[in-house]
Amino acid sequence: MPLSKTTRRPDPRLTRLDDAWAALPNPLGVPVEICAGADVPIESAAIDELLTVLDTARTLEALAAATPGLDREPRIDRVVCTPDFHKGAGIPIGTVLQTSGALIPQAVGNDVNCGMRVEVTSLTVDRVRPHLDALERKLRHLFFEGGRRIGLTAAHREGLLRHGLPGLLAEPVPAEPEGAWSQLGDEDVAAMHAAGWPARSAEGFRDWITSGGGTSYDSIIGSVGGGNHFAELQYVSAVHDGPAAYAWGLAPGRVVLMVHSGSLSLGHQANATGQDQARAAWPRSVPLPANRILPMLLDEATTARRERYLTAFANAANFAIGNRFFLALMLRAGLASVAGELESRLVYEAPHNLLWPGPDGTVVHRKGATPADGPSPAAPWGEPVIVPGSMGAPSHLLRGLGNTRALGSACHGAGRSIPRGAASRGGDAELDAFLREFRVVTPLDHRDPAVAARRDVVDAWRRDLKQEAPWAYKDVGPVVESLHRAEVALPVAELRPILTVKG
Repeated sequence: MPLSKTTRRPDPRLTRLDDAWAALPNPLGVPVEICAGADVPIESAAIDELLTVLDTARTLEALAAATPGLDREPRIDRVVCTPDFHKGAGIPIGTVLQTSGALIPQAVGNDVNCGMRVEVTSLTVDRVRPHLDALERKLRHLFFEGGRRIGLTAAHREGLLRHGLPGLLAEPVPAEPEGAWSQLGDEDVAAMHAAGWPARSAEGFRDWITSGGGTSYDSIIGSVGGGNHFAELQYVSAVHDGPAAYAWGLAPGRVVLMVHSGSLSLGHQANATGQDQARAAWPRSVPLPANRILPMLLDEATTARRERYLTAFANAANFAIGNRFFLALMLRAGLASVAGELESRLVYEAPHNLLWPGPDGTVVHRKGATPADGPSPAAPWGEPVIVPGSMGAPSHLLRGLGNTRALGSACHGAGRSIPRGAASRGGDAELDAFLREFRVVTPLDHRDPAVAARRDVVDAWRRDLKQEAPWAYKDVGPVVESLHRAEVALPVAELRPILTVKG
C-alpha cells in the first residue's frame, strides 16, 4: 500500500482567515500568513520548523543591542508561506521572509537560484510520441553517457559566473558544435526574470574556471542534480487563458521543455561562504543562536564580509542560469535526433532560492518560492509562474498578479506531503504501476537485462524513485486553486508530461 499523505486535519496552531489564507500566531508577534486553502495539507513538522526560524527575531534584537549606532533596527518584518509549504533543512520550503536591516543567507540556502526554465517548441505531441523508445535512448546518452559535450573555455566560465547568460553567449561557440552546443539558436534573454546577477569577480570559483585549460569538459555543467530536480518533455493539454497563452506561444498539443535545477556544488560553496562570513562578523558578546541561523547586518562594519558572500551568491546564481540553459539545449538535441529540425522559444526563466534587496533597506528572501509580479510593460500579462506537479502529474503555467499580501510570491511546485525517508518505503506495486504508465529516464536503464540481474542495484534505484513518486507530493490541483483564490496568480495553461529525466 502507498504511504498515506499528510493529514488534512488543520493544525490547531493555525488560524483560518478565509478560503485561501491562514495565519500562524506566534509569541514573537511576527506577522505570518500561509497561502493555502483548507484542502491543501500542511505538515505540523513544517510549522514546528517555522516557529524555530522565527526565533531569529530575538537574534536580531541581540545583534542590534551589541551594535550601537545602526541606521536601521534589524528585524523580521513579516513571513508569507506558499501553498507548497513543507519541512526543509532548517527553514521550510515555500517560505518568503522579508527583513529590514539584515539579510539571512540560510533563508536562501545551499541551492542558490534553484529555478525553472520553460520553452515551447514547434513540435506537436503526435509528432514525438511514435519515437519515445529512441528518444529515451538518446536522452540517456546526452544526460548520463557523455553525450552532452559542453566544451567551455575559461572565458566562457568566467563570463557566465560574472554576468550570467549574456556573459556566456558573448564568447565564441565551438567551431564544430556538438552535443548540447549543436542546438544553440537565437537565444532570447528578455523572457527571463533576470539574465544574470552582475558580480565583481569570480575568484572564489577560480578552480572551476580554469579546470582543464583551453576548451575543456566537466561533469558539473549540464547536470540535473538530485531531489526534486528534473528535465521534462511535456505538451500543452489545456488552455485556460487564451490571450495570455497565445502571447506566450502556447497552443494545445504543442511540445514544451521544462527544466528544474540549480547551482549544484557552487551553491553549496556560496552558502558556506555566507555562513563563514556571518560567523566571522559575530559579536563576541552575543551567543550563537540555538537555531543556528546566522543573519548578517546591513551595517558599514560588515560591508566587506557581506560583499564576499554576495559575490559568491551572484556567481552561483549565474551558474544556475547557465546550467538550466544547457539542460534545455540537451532536451532540444534529443528531440531533434528523433523528430528533425525544430524551433524552441523561451516562455520564462524563473528563480526560486534568491534574495532581493530593496532600496529601503528591506530584503525579500525566497526559499522554494518564485516571484509572481503583476502586469508591467515588460510582461503585460503578468510574470509567468511555473508550478510543476509531482513526477508524472500535470504542471501549470499561471500569470502573476503582484499580490502584495503574498510579497509578490507564489509556490514553485506542489510541495512534499511525505518526507523522503518515509516515501522511499512506499509500496512496490504502486511504483510498478507508475513505471508501466510513465517514462523516467535515469542513469540506470532498468530494462537492460544485465542491470535487471543486479537486484541490489535495482533495489537502490527503486528506493530513489519512490522518494519522488506521486504519492510523496501534494495534489497540484488544490495548490494551483489556492493561488487563484488568493489572487496571487491566474491559470493560463496545463502541461502534461511525456517523459522525465531524473539525475
